[in-house]
Amino acid sequence: MLQFPLWRRVLVVGLVVLGLVYAAPNLFYSRVEAHNDAVAAIEKSGSTPELEAARAGWPDWLPSRLVNLGLDLRGGAHLLAEVQVEDVYDRRLDALWPEVRDGLRAQRDTVGAIRRIDAPKGQLKVRIEKPEAMDAALAAVRALATPVVSLTGAGSDNIVVTGAGDTITIELSEAEKQATDDRTIQQALEIIRRRVDEVGTREPTIQRQGKNRILIQVPGLGSAAELKALIGTTAQLTFNPVVNRTTDPNVRPGPRQVVYPSLDEPGVYYVLEATPVVTGEELNNAQPSFDQNGRPAVSFQFNVSGARKFGQYTAENVGAPFAIVLDGKVISAPRINEPIPGGSGIITGNFTIEESTKLAVLLRAGALPADLTFLEERTIGPELGADSIEAGKIASIVAFAGVLIYMALTYGLFGIFANIALILNVGMMFGLLSAIGATLTLPGIAGIVLTIGMAVDANVLIYERIREELAA
Repeated sequence: MLQFPLWRRVLVVGLVVLGLVYAAPNLFYSRVEAHNDAVAAIEKSGSTPELEAARAGWPDWLPSRLVNLGLDLRGGAHLLAEVQVEDVYDRRLDALWPEVRDGLRAQRDTVGAIRRIDAPKGQLKVRIEKPEAMDAALAAVRALATPVVSLTGAGSDNIVVTGAGDTITIELSEAEKQATDDRTIQQALEIIRRRVDEVGTREPTIQRQGKNRILIQVPGLGSAAELKALIGTTAQLTFNPVVNRTTDPNVRPGPRQVVYPSLDEPGVYYVLEATPVVTGEELNNAQPSFDQNGRPAVSFQFNVSGARKFGQYTAENVGAPFAIVLDGKVISAPRINEPIPGGSGIITGNFTIEESTKLAVLLRAGALPADLTFLEERTIGPELGADSIEAGKIASIVAFAGVLIYMALTYGLFGIFANIALILNVGMMFGLLSAIGATLTLPGIAGIVLTIGMAVDANVLIYERIREELAA
């Protein structure tokens, strides 16, 4: 008879017990889920009697990880979005303009006066006064080029500079466009993930598809429209100098100026300088709060760079108004009464508490680098998920019971041994899924049913071989 060392038997028994302990919370799914939600809420915002009662529903000393239910089982929202990466090219060129301007101004005696002129999307055009000095102007602009930071674009410059007549044309190189596309998609993925995580949902699926598409699936969320509203808002916050305030909707802005409507004052428009003093990317934190009149607002804090620029601007422009712009609308345009060196402030407006909380979430998560176009949206109701779970339960129970009965009737005592091993196998499988936080979907249930059948294959082969030997 085979004898196994004691340490091996202890190891096997220990692993089996550990797997079953980790699988046990799935037998009390609703109770453990409420416990986990209560623990997370207590850590985030403090304890309440209701949260403590929910937390007490499952012992803290026992494992509380669950097998997460996928979108097809739990219900939720599904979106397929396309990132408009071309928008980023124009912003990159706008950000490059001050460097180009300063570089050409250094050659003013040679190239004469310079002026930025209108250009097609994806291009920056500059007109110089002395076309005969085009070579010197091109050399000054090309000196601003930097190597592309990517493996595929190694050895390439980030811009392509050409000249014709008295006009210099600047474009991003193909290598830089590809690197920009990759960075934009990765940044969008991270920001979408942060926004979804702020809502408190578990196990969302957020992944890149193809060149510039992102798949978002959030189990348990009420509707695709809710997810779309959360993700699709760009939340681009900027602080721009105010040029003029007007009620004329047809006012024509000057060069490098923009016109934005007021959010709170219908019929009021602001002419602003297009280049912001600071942007939402330089925010360290944003929290819902209340203004001095008790109305919902959002308080914010800049990082070191943003605080320095904000403090310097307010010190140099005391008495002048500046606009707080969110997604192309002026939230407010306060007058600078004194320098603000601390880098903190408050955004007021006609917000509800829900709107101020949502705005704070969006600002904390950051602005999307580009607009999203939603190509596909779907809401899977919880009743459909419940039907799927019920169908999966029936399929698993029927398969499990069928195998157990067949093995017991066909092989007797040895069949019972095989059944015990099969039960432990399934228990350890769920224990492993719980331990690693795996997500269970309908195909996953089909895989478990298939595993139940395959798990006894070895026993069947061994028992049939024994029968053949005994018959011989």
